[in-house]
Amino acid sequence: MDQAQNTIAGIGGSNEIATVDDSKENLNQVINSNQKTLVLLHQLKLTVSSFTPASQLDLLQRLNSLVMELDNMAKLSDKCNIQVPMEVLNLIDDGKNPDEFTKNVLNNSCIARNQVTKGKTDAFKGLRKHLLEELEQTFPDEVDRYREIRASYAAEAKRLAQSQSVLPNGDAKVKSEL
Repeated sequence: MDQAQNTIAGIGGSNEIATVDDSKENLNQVINSNQKTLVLLHQLKLTVSSFTPASQLDLLQRLNSLVMELDNMAKLSDKCNIQVPMEVLNLIDDGKNPDEFTKNVLNNSCIARNQVTKGKTDAFKGLRKHLLEELEQTFPDEVDRYREIRASYAAEAKRLAQSQSVLPNGDAKVKSEL
């Protein structure tokens, strides 16, 4: 975190800015360490695949570098609090894309919530219809008047929306430039 961010966090009396910046910095350090480890592993693979007794010192140096970087990564990871679901790790182990897990979780939860909301909406529509039928049997004149008022209100709302260049769903119409 740079001096300006430290100053802003200190003056504001809130450590939330510092915490967010620190966690981002820690995460970036872990990512950089991961990338460095991958480079070291690649170099080590090349050294091992073309090993000769003369390259033994180079092999030992690369092994030491890898061990030091893995130790550094372990220290950096203690500062990060990231939890990965086991299902994601299992997908990676199976050679699948972990984005599938996220997609499935979002799709399944959104679909389930949508079905619950649709069920509630349908239940309220059914209740409204049933109440109107019961009211119409008891108070036919009042229900007719109610329907007239609702129809005139809907027509007025439609006219108002058209005059204000607003779509029926509440979105504003945007004129395209030619």
